[in-house]
Amino acid sequence: PFRSRSRARTAQARTPGARRPQGALSRLHLAATVRAAAPHQRARGRSGPGLLVRREDLREAVREGRESNLVLFVVDASGSMAARRRMGAVKGAVLSLLLDAYQRRDKVGLISFRGSGAEVALPPTSSVDAAAARLESLPTGGRTPLAAGLLKARDVLRTERLRDPSRRPLLVAVTDGRATGGPQ
Repeated sequence: PFRSRSRARTAQARTPGARRPQGALSRLHLAATVRAAAPHQRARGRSGPGLLVRREDLREAVREGRESNLVLFVVDASGSMAARRRMGAVKGAVLSLLLDAYQRRDKVGLISFRGSGAEVALPPTSSVDAAAARLESLPTGGRTPLAAGLLKARDVLRTERLRDPSRRPLLVAVTDGRATGGPQ
């Protein structure tokens, strides 16, 4: 489900296009520069071979790569909503994302909330083995402290932003929306 990547302008990546330079020319896009200059050759007095290129013809390469994501699951582990079945599906989704993340530099984390609070069941990681071990036995049952889960997610995302400000945070909340415990 999250296999599509977030696009980012980067120095190392593919070149999907060109644009007029904004400030100093950093990377000349030769083909786009030739295409910009070619239609004006007669008006510039050129009749033979060669190309007269002016400053307004210059084009720079626009580089586009993929940025890494942090996918943080906030999962309702309360007794409502058939929690065991839901947790099995969430565990499968997290492990699937981690297998994909291994190649794409993504991180995946999991916060579960139940009873009277929320806990970080899986700190943001790109390690499939660590995640599988942590996700083996997640407890379920009790009330639904939705606010506690969202507050814990805020704290985790804040910490991760300090560690890597370029990583895009994605929050996935899995709940029936019925907050029955904790601060409302």
